[in-house]
Amino acid sequence: QVQLVESGGGLVQAGDSLRLSCTASGRTFSSNTMGWFRQAPGKEREFVARIGWSDGYAYYGDSMKGRVTISRDNAKNTVYLQIYSLKPEDTAVYFCAATSWAWAVVPSHYNYWGQGTQVTVSS
Repeated sequence: QVQLVESGGGLVQAGDSLRLSCTASGRTFSSNTMGWFRQAPGKEREFVARIGWSDGYAYYGDSMKGRVTISRDNAKNTVYLQIYSLKPEDTAVYFCAATSWAWAVVPSHYNYWGQGTQVTVSS
């Protein structure tokens, strides 16, 4: 089992930046890829970014490309999502997820999920 705990969400204003963190524990060696998703009320869970634990290769979804940076700190078992120029439409619960797949960009590819952290952007 892998346990994931997100943090860093909150209420921010449009144009602000925010850094989300996701710390993994448990059988972390079984995970090759970490991903970030978001889900707004009434909408499907949406892919934001993924990163490989070993190679650090990052890939971004179209929804936030150019405004987010995913990174990881292997020593801390932590993955970060830096978000810039936040917009009200970025308001959502942001989830991190882990998978043994080397390449995963849809929710069904991920085995483990955190509880999510709420990001609310006011205009």
